Amino acid sequence: MQSPILLVGMHRSGTSMLTRMLARLGLFVGKRVDGNEESTFFQSLNEWALRSAGGSWERPHAIHALLKKPELRALTTDYLRGMLRSPRVASYLGVASYLRHRTPEALPGPWGFKDPRTTFTLPLWLDLFPDARVVHVRRHGVDVAQSLLVRQEKDLDRAGALHRRRRGVYWLRPKRGGFAHTVRALSIEEGFGLWDEYLVEADRRLAELGDCGLDLRYEAFLDAPEESLARVAAFCGLTPSPEELRAVAAGVQRGRANAWSGEPELVAFAGEVGPKLEAHGYVAAPPRGEPR
Repeated sequence: MQSPILLVGMHRSGTSMLTRMLARLGLFVGKRVDGNEESTFFQSLNEWALRSAGGSWERPHAIHALLKKPELRALTTDYLRGMLRSPRVASYLGVASYLRHRTPEALPGPWGFKDPRTTFTLPLWLDLFPDARVVHVRRHGVDVAQSLLVRQEKDLDRAGALHRRRRGVYWLRPKRGGFAHTVRALSIEEGFGLWDEYLVEADRRLAELGDCGLDLRYEAFLDAPEESLARVAAFCGLTPSPEELRAVAAGVQRGRANAWSGEPELVAFAGEVGPKLEAHGYVAAPPRGEPR
């Protein structure tokens, strides 16, 4: 029985890029994934766990109260275990693989899933898989906050257009959710605060994991993609050839590091949140040689 590889990190596009690369090298991350390379099966389980504690992706700290209640924690992990061994796991495995293996634990090769929520639900998964290995991807907080803001503004524009088309029929079919996936991300200050919360939790969990945790800096990955990918692949139990590593790493766009340093407003914001950045090992001024 193999334990999973759990890919986490607030920087969704960077973690998605890494997940796609690892999948090409042999890591099974799910038959059905969304645009962020997140398994919809495990995503729904993480959402359920946070929601059952009164939290959400943008209000994740609620899970701490659940984790402190042994009986409630045991019930929660028992439910997750049951779902992993139920027919519903076919959405992760695929029908043919489900009929052959029944559970991800029986897969013949490395498997795992990517979801930033796992940063906070990790203790539950470790209750089920004590030997799980965790890959955490971090990126400069101003770049993450800006990326979240841009994405949420686009989503809000689409939601508004859809609302105007459908508002006359909501009485027949009421909305199930709101108009924004992450309300906090509609403010760069709140988005940065969310980044800080996730990194504080990630650092805490990585310290507990020891050799079972790997912390990867996005900027360092872009600077040396082939070497970084080789390191992560070995950590995940993958054994690609040098030619495979070179081919998979060839598509990395190195110029995406420190995008914030080219925007005066973001440089000014970085100065305002300098202590928080420095607490996570990042700088508040543009790196030498970067445009101001």
